[in-house]
Amino acid sequence: EVQFVESGGGLVQAGGSLRLSCAASGFGFEDYAIGWYRRVPGKKREGVALISKDTAATYYFVESVKGRFTISRDNAKKQVYLQLNNLKPEDAAVYYCAIPVRHSVQQMSLEILGSWGQGTRVTVSP
Repeated sequence: EVQFVESGGGLVQAGGSLRLSCAASGFGFEDYAIGWYRRVPGKKREGVALISKDTAATYYFVESVKGRFTISRDNAKKQVYLQLNNLKPEDAAVYYCAIPVRHSVQQMSLEILGSWGQGTRVTVSP
């Protein structure tokens, strides 16, 4: 069973940084590209970033995070990370990692393999 456990969220002032982590289990970690998503309460979940299975390629699907967020992974540890720098109040959301069923260089599907984890909440104060 595909499972992800996200951690690392918290309360930070605008301009601050956080590093989110995602521990994976139940599948061949190195066989899949993995993405980070986020959801603001009352809004649709959106895909934020994706990293290829061999770490060679990374994609960022939200224009406002480009240059501020960095996705990475450690296949030996079965972990995916999202470094969030220069955080803004509009980045506040619950962040999730998951395997998108489909992806391209421009977007990744909201349809995922398995089910959503509990996510990790990021709160940004002005």
